[in-house]
Amino acid sequence: MAYVKNLFDRNFLEYASYVIKDRAIPDLEDGLKPVQRRILHTLFEMDDGKYHKVANVVGACMKYHPHGDASIGSALVVLANKDFFIDRQGNFGNIYTGDEASAARYIECRITSLAKDIFYNPKLTPMVDSYDGRNREPVVYPAKIPVVLVMGAEGIAVGMSTKILPHNILEVLEAEKACLAGKRFQVYPDFPTGGLVDVSDYKDGNGRVLVRAKLDTSDPKRIVIRELPFGSTTESMMNSVETAAKAGRIKIQSINDFTSEHVEIEIKLARGVYSEETVNALFAFTECEQSISVNLLVIKDNYPVVTTVTEIIKGHAKQLVKVLTQELELEKKELLDKLHLRNLERIFIEERIYKSIEKMKTAEAVTKAVQDGFKPFMKEVGSRGVSGEDVEHLLRIPIRRISLYDINKARTEMAEIQARIKEINNHLKNIVAYALGYLDSIIGKIKANEELGRGARKTELINFEKVDVKEVVKKDLELRYDRGTGYIGTAVTGDLAVEASPFDRILTLRNNGTWSVMDIPEKAFIGPGAWWISVAEKELLAATVFTVIYKDAESGYGYIKRCVIEGWIMNKDYSLVPEGATVLHVDTREKFAFTLIYLPKPRLKILTENFKAQNYAVRGLKAGGIRLSSKEVKKIEVQ
Repeated sequence: MAYVKNLFDRNFLEYASYVIKDRAIPDLEDGLKPVQRRILHTLFEMDDGKYHKVANVVGACMKYHPHGDASIGSALVVLANKDFFIDRQGNFGNIYTGDEASAARYIECRITSLAKDIFYNPKLTPMVDSYDGRNREPVVYPAKIPVVLVMGAEGIAVGMSTKILPHNILEVLEAEKACLAGKRFQVYPDFPTGGLVDVSDYKDGNGRVLVRAKLDTSDPKRIVIRELPFGSTTESMMNSVETAAKAGRIKIQSINDFTSEHVEIEIKLARGVYSEETVNALFAFTECEQSISVNLLVIKDNYPVVTTVTEIIKGHAKQLVKVLTQELELEKKELLDKLHLRNLERIFIEERIYKSIEKMKTAEAVTKAVQDGFKPFMKEVGSRGVSGEDVEHLLRIPIRRISLYDINKARTEMAEIQARIKEINNHLKNIVAYALGYLDSIIGKIKANEELGRGARKTELINFEKVDVKEVVKKDLELRYDRGTGYIGTAVTGDLAVEASPFDRILTLRNNGTWSVMDIPEKAFIGPGAWWISVAEKELLAATVFTVIYKDAESGYGYIKRCVIEGWIMNKDYSLVPEGATVLHVDTREKFAFTLIYLPKPRLKILTENFKAQNYAVRGLKAGGIRLSSKEVKKIEVQ
């Protein structure tokens, strides 16, 4: 049994770690989940400037992703609809209506130039064997911008989940520039569907936001939804409006969807209902307003961590400087190698060192002859000298190239290489300024070419006025009570007692002293002659003093109990008076007078007695009543 338990624990932990790291949670360094990274890697490999059938991309990606074509295809469509790293052609679905993309064999895609600028550098990207060992795939891309903020992410793993909202790419880049310059910055979400957002409780990526649809109320008899809140589609929006209308929350005549390139949902209002009075009800009872909780969980250094927007931008500013430094140093090394070889080639050809190998009969003799030929020119060669690999390179120069060698062209090329090395050294000395220039170039490309992603902010930042659902809903329910039958509810015939809303509740107190709180019922039995009150807010009820006058079951003496009802469980019966007691009167007034009329008995001369309720202290809900007199009560009269 212990072996089985240990085996289960080990396998479960391995599975949990796999789901967290390799499926559901994006990596902080490049902002991608594994399937997204493999899709981009496949597109980089296939890139020839032309569009590729998505079915072909999915098939090629299966070399790296072990979870089948369906997961790859759906992830590719979602990634393409972000409009940043994949250029698409064909029907990739509609983010407004929620329509699905066409089959993979009908649609095409290719990598964008932005993806190449931000991700692609094979010489600096760490690689690992694919799941079957036949291919190599990137561990993580050295991304130059905080992609996780630009795209957003959502995922559910074992015991944890992430919800990262998308942000405007230009604002993120400007924030990264501000961070590099040592200035303050702040970034808020921006959604592809537009709408309005209240970020007052965003808490740097770990709080919540309120999102709203953008409504056109210029016509008093109709409301047009022009932009959707994040997470909604036209279909889900219409369903929520229709549901609210059926429940009587809003009154509409019809709803129609005219969405094409832009959202346009027309709500025609019922007769006697106008736009201004319906807007708050739409926010209260439909998807026109939603609250979204966010949780910025990412994989950092192979561990899941909760971070903030500010920390991500600061971390990526350092990462950008690091990656650009590595790229410059790599380019400098390659240029120095190239310059060294070009210099050797020049000396080898100009000084006719190749002539010395004509009579040599062995490879060793040839190598030695070449190295000996360079000895008089070691000052020009420099400290690197002439290695065996250099000799091999020189010996592979074709005769045609030697005969057509252009000394001036070679010197010009070497001068250009030296100028570039000098430029790189200058960039390395001023790496922050170089990083700022790089970000400016990316911003320029985005603004100049819509293929590279969204530019201007789509979602408007605004502070919402809180909509109180109980204030918005109309009190259009007629709550009636029939004293004869003891029934109360909206379907009961009897005298009109009060107008109520669906959010109201009622507190009922029966003749036996049992009380309970319930929602507005269609029909419920509380007994003849019962006492009840409409309860809108628990706080208001907690400020109300209840005065209950009752007759004891055994002695028949009169008692008074004054208390406050502060809490309850819905639809649960509570006892306010002792078992068997009869409630004579219930009152919520602070001051009132009443008269007890006693049962006539021998030697009893005084049959009535006056009292004032305010003369008795307010006690706890579970405390017993205070005896008014030692005489059996017949009835009560209240002033």
